[in-house]
Amino acid sequence: MKISAAATLAATLALMPFAGAALAEVPDLAGRAVTVVTENAYPPLQFVDASGAAVGWEYDAMAEIAKRLNIAVSYENSSWDAMIPAVSGGQFDIGMTGITIRDDRKEQVDFSDPYMRSEMVMMVRGDEARFADAAGFAANPALLMAAQPGTTPFYVGVYEVLDGNEANPRIKMFETFGAGVEALRSGDVDLVLTDGTSGNGYVAASGGGLKIVGEKLGAEDFGFIFPKGSDLVAPINEAIAAMKADGTIEALNTKWFLDYKMGQ
Repeated sequence: MKISAAATLAATLALMPFAGAALAEVPDLAGRAVTVVTENAYPPLQFVDASGAAVGWEYDAMAEIAKRLNIAVSYENSSWDAMIPAVSGGQFDIGMTGITIRDDRKEQVDFSDPYMRSEMVMMVRGDEARFADAAGFAANPALLMAAQPGTTPFYVGVYEVLDGNEANPRIKMFETFGAGVEALRSGDVDLVLTDGTSGNGYVAASGGGLKIVGEKLGAEDFGFIFPKGSDLVAPINEAIAAMKADGTIEALNTKWFLDYKMGQ
C-alpha cells in the first residue's frame, strides 16, 4: 500500500498521546480487578478479527484507561439484550459495546461521560437502487429493516423511519447486530440502521458490498455502563477527560476510523 501524508500523520498522532499518558493526574486504583463485558459485534469499536483476536477502538481505550488507573481488566462476552440487566445486577463492573447514553437506561445503570459522538446512518447493499432515503424506504411496503430489540437503531427505525408501531412487521429482529448485517448482505432485509462509526467500518470492509445512503438521522453519545452507584464512574471519567485533553481519543479515532478503513 502506498503510504500517504494522511497515514504518516495518523501514525505520528497515534504515538504522541500514549507517550505522554503518564503525565495525566488520575487516581491510582492499586491493581483493582475489573470485569468488562462486551458483545464483540460492533466494528470498529469491538470485534473479533481474522486471527480470532478481540480488537477495536473500545479495547484500545479500555487498555489505556487500565494503564492510567492501575486496574487489572478481564473481559467477558454477552448478548446485547442481556448486557444492561447483567451490569445492572452487578454481574460485571463495566459494559462496553457502543452503548448510547439515554435517560431510560440511566434508570438501570450509571453511565460514564461520553467518549464518542456518532450519527445514525442508513446502511444498504452496494447495489441498492430502490430507495435513497428514509422516505423512500418507508414508502415501499415490500422493504424490510433489521434491528436488535431495545437498541437506539430500533427506536429510530420505528419512530423516525416508519410509522411509530413497535410491532411493525417490516422490522425483523436479530439477536446481534452482526446477524442483521449478514441478513442485509444475503437479501433477507434491505436496511440496517447503525451509528456512523460502525456503519463506516462495515462499509470500508465490504469491498463495495455495502454503502450508506440518505441523510443522517440524528446524533448519539456513547458511554461505558456501570452498576448503579459504582465507585468506578468517577475515576473512569477522569481518565476519559485526560485522554481527550492529551489527544489520546483523537489518536484512537485516527487509528480505527482512518487507518482501519485504509487497510481494508
